[in-house]
Amino acid sequence: MEPEGGGHSLAFRALQNRSHEKTKLRKRKSTLYVSAQDQSRSRGDLLGENIYLVLFTIALRIFNCFLVQTSFVPDEYWQSLEVAHHMVFNYGYMTWEWTERLRGYTYPLIFASIYKILHLLGKDSVRLLIWTPRLAQALLSALADVRLYSLMKQLENQEMARWVFFCQLCSWFTWYCCTRTLTNTMETDLTIIALFYYPLEGSKSINSVKYSSLVALAFIIRPTAIIPWMPLLFKHFWQEQRKTDLILHYFLPVGMLGHKEFRFIYPVLPFCMVFCGYSLAHLKTWKKPALSFLFLSNMFLALYTGLVHQRGTLDVMSHIQKVCHNSPNKSSASVFIMMPCHSTPYYSHVHCPLPMRFLQCPPDLTGKSQYIDEADTFYLNPLIWLHKELPDDASLPTYLIIFNVLDEEISAFLISRNYERTAVFFHTHLPEGRTGSHIYVYERKLKWGNQQKMKF
Repeated sequence: MEPEGGGHSLAFRALQNRSHEKTKLRKRKSTLYVSAQDQSRSRGDLLGENIYLVLFTIALRIFNCFLVQTSFVPDEYWQSLEVAHHMVFNYGYMTWEWTERLRGYTYPLIFASIYKILHLLGKDSVRLLIWTPRLAQALLSALADVRLYSLMKQLENQEMARWVFFCQLCSWFTWYCCTRTLTNTMETDLTIIALFYYPLEGSKSINSVKYSSLVALAFIIRPTAIIPWMPLLFKHFWQEQRKTDLILHYFLPVGMLGHKEFRFIYPVLPFCMVFCGYSLAHLKTWKKPALSFLFLSNMFLALYTGLVHQRGTLDVMSHIQKVCHNSPNKSSASVFIMMPCHSTPYYSHVHCPLPMRFLQCPPDLTGKSQYIDEADTFYLNPLIWLHKELPDDASLPTYLIIFNVLDEEISAFLISRNYERTAVFFHTHLPEGRTGSHIYVYERKLKWGNQQKMKF
């Protein structure tokens, strides 16, 4: 039998235990404790991720930017930087898409804003006009990389996110494209960031307004953005209970333009990196050799395409820019680029009102039968075309720029007009058709007698 006071003693001990548990719970929920924990966590976060991860990604993409010194396609200059240069400095060339109002100004307006700021600050040097837009694109691509990592960490786990992130950073084609001023690059970045806010199962960052707005912006910049998003938009619509609200309040307000063209599927590449990451994560044997091969092969392709392949068209414009700024009388010098149309950048990479001309190739907008553009007409018989288009000394440009494949065919014209080769630039190890392995710059050297006549 228990002592008479035993019940009271047990009750007191139970009360003490309950009081102790409550005290511990209150301590865990203390405002000071929670705020200190949150502050320590926030000090190491940026964009919702570890600050070192974000800074590493930004530094890598900036490094990536400066290690891409080659050309890819004409649109990275003619549909972005050249238009922005014309908007701000009132000279440049607008291709037929712009004169016919088939393009929107949303994307070049971003770079025009950068150019305007540089101009107002008196810092609009050619180097900054070329590299500042690309650095801006590099920063956006870094943000997209971080968002892809964050999304995979939410949907799966940190280990899976690391493998997908590794594949994204290793991809040579992403390295090759992600810092270029292409609408496809912006489209890809916006697609990744929008996917971060898309209502995927397991995602903690769902925001219909943000993701639909980003999709709409990507579509305005380039209609190809709709390709990967069509099934995702239908999926969202199908699983949404309030379909009318979704359409009226989220989709319609951000829905602004008709289709123009569908060309590239670069925005699909990040989805491929997800599958690549899954494969690496579940690889049981030969994992280290597979990782080494993946890294080294992609690094070789990234460095080759970024530093070697098709670099001549940029190098030759740097040469022309130096000629322009070193010329005492810019109006007396002129340049004729006799290469496949839009082979080189234009005034955005020269930033000097030097008279320049290139072989044009707009499509037939008049409905004429058997239409042949200027470039095709030239290549049918270059020698005859030159004698017809440049018949006398007054019509001859100071500099002619050609691919080496054209050199032998027009050598008679060059000799008879006193042109001498003054510069040679390597372009590619894989010449094809009208594109040669090297670019030649010919300068017209006037004889002493002709120079005396020009002085008078």
